[in-house]
Amino acid sequence: MIVRVPATSANLGPGFDTLGLSLSLYNRFNISPSILQSIKIDGQGCHIPKLLRDNNFIRIFKDVYYELSGERREFSFYLKNEIPISRGLGSSSAVVVGAIVSAYEILRIPYTRDMILSRAIKYEKHPDNITPAVNGGFNIAMVKNSKVFYIKHKISSDIKAVVVIPDKSMSTRYSRKTLPKHYSLQDAVFNISRSSMIAGIFLSRRWNLLKIAAEDKIHQDRRMMMLPALFSVRKEAMKKGALMSVLSGSGSTFLNICYRDDAFRIARHLSDRFREFKVLELEFDNNGFFIE
Repeated sequence: MIVRVPATSANLGPGFDTLGLSLSLYNRFNISPSILQSIKIDGQGCHIPKLLRDNNFIRIFKDVYYELSGERREFSFYLKNEIPISRGLGSSSAVVVGAIVSAYEILRIPYTRDMILSRAIKYEKHPDNITPAVNGGFNIAMVKNSKVFYIKHKISSDIKAVVVIPDKSMSTRYSRKTLPKHYSLQDAVFNISRSSMIAGIFLSRRWNLLKIAAEDKIHQDRRMMMLPALFSVRKEAMKKGALMSVLSGSGSTFLNICYRDDAFRIARHLSDRFREFKVLELEFDNNGFFIE
């Protein structure tokens, strides 16, 4: 059994902890019953010894497996990771969603995507990454009484993503500490207007408005100061025709959305301009997690 979970990009500029979408970059989790537990990691994280000793995927999988079955068993785990770790592309959400889905699948217990979300929010407190990891597409999400409410919309094939992945990670926990505890009413209204507009743009495909709607006064620039080269990434992407250029989650990855016909040219320019960073041209994923 292999569970595939897509990478995600959250916030999308002003939609702090609310807006997110999924990308065609995947982690795959392969599990089978075993006499003794074993773990193998390929790809991202394969050279991090801590992940072999204390792996979040295994811990969550075993927790959910025990809650569902009342049994404790050993398994063989093979994790094939394409999603960079601590780069703002939802690697932790992929782990959470993949572990929960895997437990249901291996026990052959029927489930819905809403059930997966209800469990996932216990491990990942903000819904902007876990919701697109579960559903795919563009998602608007909120939480009330520990329940995730969302609207999912399929992303048009008119547009593609060009992501710029620096060689330096950013800790979400640390970067949140750089943010102020209070904001002015003016800044709050500014972000509400932009995040509302982004939601409308994805539902109506009025992509020409993305440049204005992606503006933010809550978190982006403060986080980008931790890696000043990101200001140049944004400037170069917009100069070459990107529809929007925003910090992906808490960073350090930058998400650029552009018309399909412009994607290759923008990706090539950014790759030439920022040789120390990794640049990927990606489709959007509209399916969410998938059983291969």
